[in-house]
Amino acid sequence: MVVDAHHHLWDPAHRKYPWMEDDLASIRRRFDAGDLKPLLDANGIDRTVVVQTVSSLEETREFLEAAAENEFIAGVVGWVDLTDRSVAKTLAGLRRSEGGSFLVGIRHQVHDEPDPTWLLREDVQHGIAAVGEAGLAYDVLVRTRELPAALKTVKRHPQIRFVIDHAAKPRIAAGAWDSAWEEALAPLSELPNVTCKVSGLFTEADWKSWKAEHVEPYVRRVIDWFGADRCMFGSDWPVSLLAASYQQVVTTMRDLVANDDQIMGGTAAKVYGLS
Repeated sequence: MVVDAHHHLWDPAHRKYPWMEDDLASIRRRFDAGDLKPLLDANGIDRTVVVQTVSSLEETREFLEAAAENEFIAGVVGWVDLTDRSVAKTLAGLRRSEGGSFLVGIRHQVHDEPDPTWLLREDVQHGIAAVGEAGLAYDVLVRTRELPAALKTVKRHPQIRFVIDHAAKPRIAAGAWDSAWEEALAPLSELPNVTCKVSGLFTEADWKSWKAEHVEPYVRRVIDWFGADRCMFGSDWPVSLLAASYQQVVTTMRDLVANDDQIMGGTAAKVYGLS
């Protein structure tokens, strides 16, 4: 089973996306399951995981409904308010809703929080514990600035499956090797309950002039750290369209990871419990 473990769906006419500013105008339009299905078929992708884009329970419910209606969507990484003391009840309610069985993980856009230690707040830690108790994975959306807090969080919850999104977004476009990213992410690879998505890297490179050799050192370093059985492919579509077509993303990543079965599907199936 080949899995795109990270993509999005959205409709700016339906809700606001605070992060979708003017530099993203080219993707500020509706992208739905019908747009993605032909791309999956053309590129040999069997199943997908759709991931939250805003802090919205309504969006999570919509994604669960989309999973129930579209066979290719095998899992949903949704959003809940981790600071809410009743987060466990919220998770249980999502599980009972239409498509609730497709809920496989939770994510919050941590790198948009002003406080780099936001993850370490007591209420957030309580919420993350509830995610683990519900049997769900927690997707960690951070950059280098927030990695120290992520490391402490993972160590506090060894029973929870954590997934680092987009390899913590190294600064590929800067040209020089991102040594600060390397120093901060490497310790997380030593913890067995952490996996890493080799996703979203094309838009961390220069959108107009990236080449495979710009991305390859970061992909190689992540695989060397985590191993293929703790790495998973994700397209980050349609954000990825800022830099590359869906076919370019899939083809280039297959080449960079030698089309490894674990990275291209096995790890996602295991970590998210996909069928």
